[in-house]
Amino acid sequence: MAGTVIIPWYATGFRADDFEADLNKVAATALRYNASSYAVYRARDDRYKFQQLASFEEKLDWERYWEGPEMTDFRVIHSSWYQIPVLYGWWDLTAGGALVTPANGHANGAGNGAPRIVEGESA
Repeated sequence: MAGTVIIPWYATGFRADDFEADLNKVAATALRYNASSYAVYRARDDRYKFQQLASFEEKLDWERYWEGPEMTDFRVIHSSWYQIPVLYGWWDLTAGGALVTPANGHANGAGNGAPRIVEGESA
């Protein structure tokens, strides 16, 4: 069953910027393990706090990613750059949504989100 893994990281003193750069690189390797998406977020109120997300159709793909050479090497090389333990969780989506831009990319300028109708185009 599909799910998203959320990994909370907490960088150690004065390493947050370098940790962010390296975490962004290793997070992208999730796509090699059949992740449908990945993201890394950094908190605004605590710049040492990170959330890594990766969505997988199968939990086995997640396990292959987490135990794979890229993530294993990352955890070993950066072991003094983040607080241990790292307690990740597998999450199921229960609701979702997004704002969608009109297909033609134009708004009507009235501030109400309705598409602008241009001569020769349909709404």
